[in-house]
Amino acid sequence: MTQVDIRIRNINHWYGDNHVVEDVSLDVREGELVALLGPSGCGKTTLLRLVAGLIPLKDGQIYFGEKDVSQWQPQKRNAVMVFQSYALFPHMSVEENISYGLKVRKINHHVRKELIQEIMEKVELTGYADRKIQELSGGQQQRVALARSLVVEPDVLLFDEPLSNLDEKLRVSMRQEIRKIQKSSQITSIYVTHDQEEAMSIADRIVIMNKGKIQQIGSPREVYEKPLNTFVANFMGESNYFVDNGVTRMCRPDAITLSTHGEYQGKVAWVEYLGSTQRLTLDWEDRQLIVDVFNRDLKDLSTNHGDRVSFDMDKRALVTLEDTTSDII
Repeated sequence: MTQVDIRIRNINHWYGDNHVVEDVSLDVREGELVALLGPSGCGKTTLLRLVAGLIPLKDGQIYFGEKDVSQWQPQKRNAVMVFQSYALFPHMSVEENISYGLKVRKINHHVRKELIQEIMEKVELTGYADRKIQELSGGQQQRVALARSLVVEPDVLLFDEPLSNLDEKLRVSMRQEIRKIQKSSQITSIYVTHDQEEAMSIADRIVIMNKGKIQQIGSPREVYEKPLNTFVANFMGESNYFVDNGVTRMCRPDAITLSTHGEYQGKVAWVEYLGSTQRLTLDWEDRQLIVDVFNRDLKDLSTNHGDRVSFDMDKRALVTLEDTTSDII
């Protein structure tokens, strides 16, 4: 397996008159997992398929390391796609599914056996070699798909919403497994998802897209705490906005804390109990503020509908946004 970086340069793609990927450039470092995140139709899956070679590239360049793979066929790129549908062969056993790519590459039978045993241990499928696909749970099927991708030792690993068919609890455990396996293998990876939490939990960096364009690239912490514009701020979670003289600033709900002697006063307009936390909507001056607070921090404070509460705001958490839209409050 060769560690490579991925360099995407000025890619454009159209479906008819629809400009779905617009002048996109991106660097993915060796061994890094970068998540492409955005709403449906933002261009993230098209970009992934262009990198894989599943869609012909007509404008721009793609490099794997020093090699310009822009016009290479998918099989020559040594990039493997992990699909949301798993794309497993139901009539084959687990071992036969995993070995399929090795057979296509005409790998020696004894070498195949060794590679399959190693990868099944890595994805915790030891003892499942003879199981049929229909006998496996969704999480186990996803492990088989991952093992089949890793066993051929790809230079690049591409994930197309691989966990979208799983329930919430299984998604959480599987994204942890994917993260662990990808880090131990150090395969340069691009991961497409529309789930903000999934992207933040699994990625080294996140690329947020909208209408074919990149809106921001940064670590999970950067795109959440320091969004560049209102689209990123809204897409990554709840926000409080303040507009003054055409300048837009924002802060997250956890930048506001309730206290018995706070600097500001507001009235509780709405309460959502979320287990360990409560999400409050406060009427304050001429606007509403969203506040997230841990129940353990409330102590003797009352947060019933209609209660007046005191609060403080962490001014250091206020972020100035690039756009100056004045109608977002």
